[in-house]
Amino acid sequence: MKLNYKFSNLCGTVYKQGNLAFTADGNSVVSPVGNRVSVFDLVSNKSFTLPFENRKDIVRLALSPNGTLLITVDEDGRALLINFQRQVVLHHFNFKTPVRDLQFSPNGRYLAVTHDKHVHIWKTPGFTLEFAPFVLHRKFPGHYDDVVHLSWSADSRFFITGSRDMTARLYSPNPIEGFHGAVLTGHKDTVIGAWFSTDMKTVYTVGRDGALFEWNMKSEMEDQHDDAEESNRNKKRKTGDEVKPHVKRWRTAARHYFMQNHAKVVSAAFHAGSNLLVVGFTSGIFGIWELPDFNNIHTLSISQKKITAVAINPTGEWLAFGSSALGQLLVWEWQSESYILKQQGHQHDMSCISYSQDGQFIATGGDDGKLKLWNTQTGFCFVTFTNHTAGINSLEFAKQGQIVFSASLDGTIRAFDLIRYRNFRTFTAPTPVQFSCLAVDPSGEVVCAGSSDTFEIFVWSVQTGKLLDIFTGHEGPVSHLAFSPTDGLLASASWDKSVRMWDVFGRDRAQETLEHQAEVLSIAYRPDGKVLAAATLDGQVIFWNVEQGKQVGSIEGRKDIAGGRKVGDRMTAANNAGGKHFTSICFTSDGSGLIAGGNSKYVCIYDVPTKVLLKRFQISHNLSMDGMQEILNSRNMTEAGPTQLIDDAGDFSDLEDRMDTTLPGVLKGDASLRRTRPVARTKGVRFSPTGRSWAAASTEGLLIYSLDETLLFDPFDLELDITPDAILEALNDKEYLRALVMSFRLGEKPVTQKVYDNIPADDIMLVTRELPARYLDRMLKFVVGYMDVSPRVHFNLLWCTSLLKHHGRYLKDHSYEFASAIRGLQKGMSKMYEELSTICNDNTYNIEYMLNTQRQKGAVEASSELTVEDISMDMVI
Repeated sequence: MKLNYKFSNLCGTVYKQGNLAFTADGNSVVSPVGNRVSVFDLVSNKSFTLPFENRKDIVRLALSPNGTLLITVDEDGRALLINFQRQVVLHHFNFKTPVRDLQFSPNGRYLAVTHDKHVHIWKTPGFTLEFAPFVLHRKFPGHYDDVVHLSWSADSRFFITGSRDMTARLYSPNPIEGFHGAVLTGHKDTVIGAWFSTDMKTVYTVGRDGALFEWNMKSEMEDQHDDAEESNRNKKRKTGDEVKPHVKRWRTAARHYFMQNHAKVVSAAFHAGSNLLVVGFTSGIFGIWELPDFNNIHTLSISQKKITAVAINPTGEWLAFGSSALGQLLVWEWQSESYILKQQGHQHDMSCISYSQDGQFIATGGDDGKLKLWNTQTGFCFVTFTNHTAGINSLEFAKQGQIVFSASLDGTIRAFDLIRYRNFRTFTAPTPVQFSCLAVDPSGEVVCAGSSDTFEIFVWSVQTGKLLDIFTGHEGPVSHLAFSPTDGLLASASWDKSVRMWDVFGRDRAQETLEHQAEVLSIAYRPDGKVLAAATLDGQVIFWNVEQGKQVGSIEGRKDIAGGRKVGDRMTAANNAGGKHFTSICFTSDGSGLIAGGNSKYVCIYDVPTKVLLKRFQISHNLSMDGMQEILNSRNMTEAGPTQLIDDAGDFSDLEDRMDTTLPGVLKGDASLRRTRPVARTKGVRFSPTGRSWAAASTEGLLIYSLDETLLFDPFDLELDITPDAILEALNDKEYLRALVMSFRLGEKPVTQKVYDNIPADDIMLVTRELPARYLDRMLKFVVGYMDVSPRVHFNLLWCTSLLKHHGRYLKDHSYEFASAIRGLQKGMSKMYEELSTICNDNTYNIEYMLNTQRQKGAVEASSELTVEDISMDMVI
């Protein structure tokens, strides 16, 4: 079993807090998701998450003008310098204070960072290895309160800052003769944004109260001339009072107001090239204005909460918006008035996940009652079902057909059609109950659900929607249900410390009860249906022989997932392992491994035959969450309790932040206690049916870990004479089968790819027919992995067809061993079919035109040949 799983993507969260940034080409959006960074490619319709983490949640990020350097800063002011192209962390740095804003200069030489009431200019680090890559250039004081915004001029000679002291100030990173800076006053609230125009003769400032000021730079003589015209004073000026004409100052040219019904400005962005100003308000409305005429182009409501981030791409065509309260990320094209991207994660925690049979889709259910479907290839959510009115506790795909079932606390079991995207069936109990789990039989004809209040199990027919049976016998809430993969035997786990076996389709078997020492939280069948695993509240995983009803092994997992101390815990992390247990378990596709996750920051993979821990994954290193540290800092403990739990919302300057909207006893949602810190844990873990990845529904979102085979050396039946040179020599001698088998035995992927690509298409049938069965699994897995990156569609299809034709009987007889490879092949073929069908459907008429043209050309040639023959025969006669 391969264990080199690496973090590949974070799907369940698209935006959390902080600012947004477009890449230099304007085709991708960089978004902070907790302490990670996700990149959304708007052209290729893909997303990926960079493989690094900040210590805490990211509040600011900046991308260099050439798109090579990325700087992310967390809540404490600790920064990461990243090579954005290679996705590698170059340096760690601590600014030692919370950073409100940071921006690269347009020429890429300087980095401006806010430092409370000051602004620090740093020289941009290079790619060379240095002991201290961050070099401080200059410090700029002047403001009397925190600086919240800064922006550069187009030539990088000046920058302007906005502060909470209701002023904007102009600075120059280098001394310029005759330039002494400027202070722009007049706002009555915090200056949210300040920008230069393209000609640098105009400055626009936006206040939090909705005021837009336009500032023009004029000389003293022009200024006094304008004042004289306005006051109609034509007095002669004395020679001693004349001022040198090159002395200039900034003056308010116009004042405009947004007038958004008492809504405050939260975020703003300005595109100097097109003179577009985009403003986001606390009411969820954004507006687009054209400056300097202040013409309102659009005003649109896109959210019910405030818009916390606004960004404009370099061409000024696309606008990106982020809402922290709802976790929304939107990209709007203002000219066509259409969405380029519209994504939103679950508003609260994810509660359950399920893989589709081909491993291409993942379904997630949340406490907000929404069911979302995610594409594992693109990382995007492509459909959201909002039919449930309460939290979803369980999900499961049907083994056959495009159907997903969900169980909710609202007392309904719903079946969703993934072709028409509709809820086509709803199952309810005779009396209102809350469902905690569900299971679907392998044929997809029967669905079962367990209740948490009446302790009963309900059985429905999917085709008719009628209730078939009710199983009683449990004395506690039913926590999990699972159907046997091979027969109709249903296993149910309950808090009454038992697992019961039910024969759903017959009454021949007697009901069997498997007793445990603690409450059973989760169960899982091995793919062959002979072994059942049960996770209990005391941290154990018990393995049972289903046919004999005997325990065949156990895993003591409490010590494996122990670790982490919450701020309110009175015990150390070493003594706090009593509350650690697994809440979700799943077998691998071949049954040799078991993955388990629970109320801990760890996910464990065990070897089933030996019951040994193989590898442990820490799902997050985010210190903003509770339970991440082993030892707490005693300085954070006060007489009123830990400082992290003290509610200091009354000290905020903004009224909406000071308002107390909490309700007693509410732990989640808008009415919950604001100072409650999220706890790192996983509520569901599942292995992909292909065996190449696994997913976890965690506090941060949907985490996907995939196999990283780029640096893997996995030899198989290796001998001394098997070397890359020997393989290439056999390939040159046209011994294709020998070269292919030797490449599999060597285990180097580049060598196998070269052999695979150099085998002629005419010899594929001969090579696959003589391929030994012991190499069939490796051959299928190689073809599955290579189909995603190889452009040779017809060549790959020839290999797949030939393998299935000559080894189909063997694959069917050993389907248990090749299950993951066959599912991977099905997934690759489906993806290839979708891509080709899209291209063919878009070019149907072009293809028909080419075919008809070729037919007509052939008909004309045939007729011409016939005429020539007739003429020659006449001449002979």
